[in-house]
Order: sequence, then C-alpha cells, then structure tokens
Amino acid sequence: QVQLVESGGGLVQAGASLTLSCAASGGTFNSRDVGWFRQAPGKEREFVAVISRYSISKNYADSVKGRFTISRDNAKNTVYLQMNSLETDDTAVYYCNIRLPAGWSTDWGQGTQVIVSP
Repeated sequence: QVQLVESGGGLVQAGASLTLSCAASGGTFNSRDVGWFRQAPGKEREFVAVISRYSISKNYADSVKGRFTISRDNAKNTVYLQMNSLETDDTAVYYCNIRLPAGWSTDWGQGTQVIVSP
C-alpha cells in the first residue's frame, strides 16, 4: 500500500512562490497517476492538478492554470507542485493522492498547509 507524505507548505505573501513535495513509499506509486488537491477553510476538498505516470499528461484546475506546474521524479518517488504568483484564494491544506483503478484512493495524508497573506 502506498503511503504519501506532503511537505513544503508555509506562510507567504501574495505573489510569492512555493514548491510542494509528495513523497511516496511502498506500493506501486510510479505506475499511478498522481494528483494534488486542496481544502480551504469551510470548503470542500477540490482538485488542483494531476500528472500521468510517465508525465505525458498533465491537467489543471482552471483556477491554477498558468500559475501552478505539476511534475514528478519517479526515481525519487516524488511528485511536485510548483506554485507561482500565489493568491490569497490559494490558502488551503494541500494533499496528494494516487489514482487507483477504481478511482482516487480514500486514504488521505496529513497534507501541508499553505497560507497566502495579502
């Protein structure tokens, strides 16, 4: 079973950049699509970005297109989310997840907190 650990969050000012990391251990991480999701206070968790297992395909939520870039290094069992031009609306806990044959895994990690101040 794959275990995912998110890191890299922090408190930044609007316009700044952050890079989040999702480190995997166990299971078949490298053969799965991996996605980033986020949950803002008082809101439901929402999709942010997804990358296919060999990085051929990447998709983004409209709200982050042109600002966020998802990438992966299968040799390091790690997926990244480069976030540029951060906005206050990007404030949320960010989670990564793997896509299983039946859909996204129901096991969520602790996430990493991103706070963007005005």
